[in-house]
Amino acid sequence: MGKYRAAPPVSDINVTPMVDVMLVMLIIFMVITPMLSKGVSVDLVKTKNPIAMTNADKDDAVLVTVTRDGAVFLNTTKTTADALPAKVKDLLSSKLDKTVYVKGDSRAKFEKVVEVIDNVRSAGVDNIGLWTEMIQNLAGPASTDDQKKKQ
Repeated sequence: MGKYRAAPPVSDINVTPMVDVMLVMLIIFMVITPMLSKGVSVDLVKTKNPIAMTNADKDDAVLVTVTRDGAVFLNTTKTTADALPAKVKDLLSSKLDKTVYVKGDSRAKFEKVVEVIDNVRSAGVDNIGLWTEMIQNLAGPASTDDQKKKQ
């Protein structure tokens, strides 16, 4: 009988399992990432000089959202503007930071946003932060001739 020789060891790295795992993780992150945004997503009002509100991104921040059709959400729970004072008082009773953040859709009726702010104020909240988004100026700075025409 002859001797059987073992095949020489393979020194190449098999990357196929690693690529499979990476693709699965990529798909999972792509699906999960949109769900991580806090509250209800709306098209925010655009402004030239927004004020940074670092505490608004905290997990325990109280967030009231007014959507385009006038629906009101407290964090992610749909509610009515009339029910806000009692619910906001309950949420703020155990917190040191008594700020409520209001996100209004840019196409929502302004009277609905004002109604929400009035109801939040009636809950005894003095600090209200209005979420806005910075205007992205794609054209660059206006020329001096354009600025003179606007004056």
